[in-house]
Amino acid sequence: MIAELKQKSDLIGAIASFTCMVHCIATPFLFIASACSKSCCAAAPAWWIWLDFVFLFISFFAVYRSTKTTSKSWMKKALWASWTALLLAILVEQAAWFSFSEYFKYIAAFSLIGFHLYNLKYCQCKSDKCCAKNE
Repeated sequence: MIAELKQKSDLIGAIASFTCMVHCIATPFLFIASACSKSCCAAAPAWWIWLDFVFLFISFFAVYRSTKTTSKSWMKKALWASWTALLLAILVEQAAWFSFSEYFKYIAAFSLIGFHLYNLKYCQCKSDKCCAKNE
């Protein structure tokens, strides 16, 4: 089972990123509806906020494993750059250090999904000898 998960790291990463994005898109709608139906407790519960970090944790290991098995060196940089951008977007949003467009978070999540799917389709090593040695 563990070996199968290691081979499917791109798929797991794409699913985790997509689920994170759905979570981020759904948040405003769920809590606007909640605020309209109740006059108190309009803020998101702690467990909902921590879901961002659960998705980041899962996607960290997916990116880590994917960069170990990719055949393209540029893919490593692309995966880590999108993951870092998503991390920073979530940290800035949670800490409210400054205001920025929600689109930054969505772009980071979409790029992480796209890079995982591209890596899954075009950049997988067929043997241990090719990984991270080509291009």
